[in-house]
Amino acid sequence: MIGRLLDKLVFGVALLLALQIPQLADHYQQYLSGWYESTRWQVEGYEATARQFGYPNIRAMIEQHQRNSEPSVRADAQQKLATLDLYNELQQGMAVFANGNLLTKSVYMFNPARYHYLEDTLDNFKPGIPLTVEGLAFGVIMGLLLNIIITQPCAFIARRFRRHRTAKTLI
Repeated sequence: MIGRLLDKLVFGVALLLALQIPQLADHYQQYLSGWYESTRWQVEGYEATARQFGYPNIRAMIEQHQRNSEPSVRADAQQKLATLDLYNELQQGMAVFANGNLLTKSVYMFNPARYHYLEDTLDNFKPGIPLTVEGLAFGVIMGLLLNIIITQPCAFIARRFRRHRTAKTLI
C-alpha cells in the first residue's frame, strides 16, 4: 500500500516537472530570439560597413582588419568574428525552435555547450501548465517515463527483498 502511494507521489512530481519543459522551451525561445535579433542587428551593421568600403563580404573585411598593424583594429576584428560565430549558432537555434518538436527543442536546450543560455532563462522562468495539446502530451509521456525510470529500480529491490525475506522464513 505504501509502495503504491509512493508510486503515485513520484508520478505526480514527475508529471509536474515534465509539464514545465514546454513552458521552459517557450521562455528559452523568447530568450534566444532576443539574442538573435540583437546579434542580427550588429551583423547587418557589419554588412553595411563592408559594402560601404568595397569588401565582397563581412569575412573579407574582418580578414583585412586582422592583418592590420593596429592592435585595436585586430581586437575589433576578433570581436566581429566572435559575433558572426554567435550569429550562426543562434540561427541554428532559431531553426530548431521554428521547425522542431518539443523533444528536439529539449535536446537543444539541455545541451551542455549552451548551459549558460539555460541558466539565464531559468533566472526569469515562472512555472506553469502548458496550454497546448503537444505540451500536455509531452508532459504526460515524459512524466510516465520518469516515473518508470525512478520507480522500477525501487520495485525490483523491494521484490528481491521480499523474496529474500520469504526464503529466510521458509528455512
